[in-house]
Parts: sequence; structure tokens; C-alpha cells
Amino acid sequence: MVVSSDQTSTYLQYLPDLFSDQQFLGQVLLAFEQVLTGVEGAESEPVIGLEDKIAQIHQLFDPTEINQFFDLNNEEQQETLKDFLQWLASWVALSLRADWKQEQQQAFLANIVPLYRDRGTKNNLIELLQIYTGKEFEPRIIEPEDTPFQIGVNSRLGVNTQIGGSPPYYFQVEVTLPSPTRELLQRQADIIIALVDLQKPAHTDYDLTIFYETIQIGNPERSTLGNNMLIGNLKTFTSLEGNNG
Repeated sequence: MVVSSDQTSTYLQYLPDLFSDQQFLGQVLLAFEQVLTGVEGAESEPVIGLEDKIAQIHQLFDPTEINQFFDLNNEEQQETLKDFLQWLASWVALSLRADWKQEQQQAFLANIVPLYRDRGTKNNLIELLQIYTGKEFEPRIIEPEDTPFQIGVNSRLGVNTQIGGSPPYYFQVEVTLPSPTRELLQRQADIIIALVDLQKPAHTDYDLTIFYETIQIGNPERSTLGNNMLIGNLKTFTSLEGNNG
């Protein structure tokens, strides 16, 4: 700590009048003030005193605020942050997937406790999927209703009617991914399947369909065949069959 030779600690004001004008004592107290509350004008760290650090300690347990305590350009501190997030996740019985981005891990960790209260519900599953896919597209959960066969009214098989009715305890999941690449698509689908399996009631079955942006003529980022151009939608999974499609 480097301060001017005539600077004294503000802590002198809390001492009896007998000591309040003691310059030597005021300079001795500067060391304690630097550690506890910080000294204005000091040229060395720590700038933030112990008192302020204690006042901010709750932010260490907030996944949305924690980044400010780490130098994300430092590889060692990046690893420390990853380990800390895993430790924090253990408090709420959450296993963070290694293939999630850090932002996704922090978003799940920040929202998992209120989501636990509604586990197994339609709204819970929608919110969980939206944390992963982002706010741009809202996932859809469709619970089919059996439609009786009526000629000229409900008579298009597979569209608006179904012979024998829908399977019991069955729903459909539709998710839109923003501009996925072919390499990432199946990995993203596997993560979505794992999320649905984690949150759905155990006795239910479902189909998952993933939609994504298709070819865009004139846009080099969405028009290179075999690289970044995908056509149509992908039915990736049906739990009725128990395997990937």
C-alpha cells in the first residue's frame, strides 16, 4: 500500500479525543483500514476491503453474478469456475452436463430450484427446454385429443383423425433450434431427449420433433450443401419405440 506521508486513517474519528490527532497512530491504522474497508488513494491492491467482500459474498452463490469474481481470460480461473459451478450444483441435486455451454449451465443452476416445484408438469418442461434452446423460439408440448372418424369432417388419417385413438399418457414435443449445424444437431437432440426424460412423468411416452432454419438462397451461411444447409424437420426420437429415429 502506498499513500501520501501525511495521510491518516479515517478510523481515528472513532477513537477517544485523546488519540484523534495522533498522526503516527493514524498511519498505523491505515493498514487495518486497507484490509477491512479499503483506503481511498492507495495505489496497491486490494482495492475492495474485507467488509465490502463480506457484503458481496451472496453473489458467489448466484450463478448469474459469479463471473465477476473470476478472470475468464485465465485458463486456471476458468477451470476453477467450472469446478465451483459443479460444487454449487451439488447443493441442489443437479448434475451439470459437460456438453452444455457455461451460460447454459449457469442458467439451469439459477432456475432449477423453482423448476423442481413444478417437476412433471407441462409448463415446467417448456421452461426447461427454453432455457436450453434460448428465448428466440418457444418449445411446444402437444397433448393429442382423440378425434372420432367423421367422413368429410375428420377423415384425414394422420392429420385430424386416428384409428384406435392415441396411445395412453402420450404427448408430443416440438422444439426449434436457431441455425444449427449438421455436426451439432444430433448432439443437441440427445441433450433435449435427456432433459425430457429427466422431467416427464415416468409413465408417459412422447415423440420429439426438431425444427430448424432451412436453405436461404443468397445467404452463404445457410446455402452451402453438405455444410450449413439443412432441409426439412427431423423427427429424432419416439419413446414409444425406445430408440433414435
